[in-house]
Amino acid sequence: MKQKMDTVVSALNKILLGKENQVRLALCGLLARGHLLIEDIPGMGKTTLSHALAKIMGLSYQRIQFTNDLLPADVLGYSMYDKQAGGLVFHPGPIFAQVVLADEINRASPRTQSALLEAMEERQVSIEGETRPLPTPFFVIATQNPIEQGGTFPLPESQLDRFLMRLRLGYPDPKAERELLEGEDRKHLTDRLKAILPHDELVALQQAVEKVSASPALLDYLQRLLEQSRRMPGLLYGLSPRAGLGLLRAAKAWALMEGRNHVLPDDVQAVFPAVAEHRLEQGESGKARERVRQLLTTVSVLE
Repeated sequence: MKQKMDTVVSALNKILLGKENQVRLALCGLLARGHLLIEDIPGMGKTTLSHALAKIMGLSYQRIQFTNDLLPADVLGYSMYDKQAGGLVFHPGPIFAQVVLADEINRASPRTQSALLEAMEERQVSIEGETRPLPTPFFVIATQNPIEQGGTFPLPESQLDRFLMRLRLGYPDPKAERELLEGEDRKHLTDRLKAILPHDELVALQQAVEKVSASPALLDYLQRLLEQSRRMPGLLYGLSPRAGLGLLRAAKAWALMEGRNHVLPDDVQAVFPAVAEHRLEQGESGKARERVRQLLTTVSVLE
């Protein structure tokens, strides 16, 4: 299993150069049945990563460009009268795909952003009084520009909490950037990617994550992290129970990727920044990273 995941990571690393940790975290989020938020300036490879991930898993893929005039029906779909059918016919929106890229999500209005809430949480959408299930697996990758850039609407906390992880890709190192400049266009490389992990194997891995064990001592450590976050000065609230469940799932997925069927504190620490930062920012940009570092250094693994 570890060998298979290493093969997937290696293939993705040839597309997104010099970002192995971010690639592993993105895969971890998919295995944990979470959703991923990527925040960075334009041109850093956010779209490339999402498309390559879908290709390598052999999953259906849809990209939605969020703009200020995008409507919920543009995301979810709509019914239209069909003369031949003699009634209303539902036309599914781009949300009905296994991997959905919500590109520049914070450029859309809050009303349109909220159209994703039920889909991300329930894996279904309710349209015109009817509930429609979404494909399995269902993975949303949203990208957003820094809030300092013009024309953006901040994501509300309820929306942020739907994302299991938030990543920042950052600039490539000089070696990776030189290889990028001298190499083939990333889009052409992505288009030639072959599926490495078939659909049934991916579903089996997602189910295997649930069977990874976490000892009482490990759960004690995780609870101490949650409790300490709720006592931190300057925060209105700490990490929620949903965040705690997400942290545990992500740690189990990371352990599975490392070839283990039990969680270690190292697994929790590996995924904690990606799971916790966007939940601890609370309007103070740049403070979350320091808060996460403080939690990981002050909360002891053993009580």
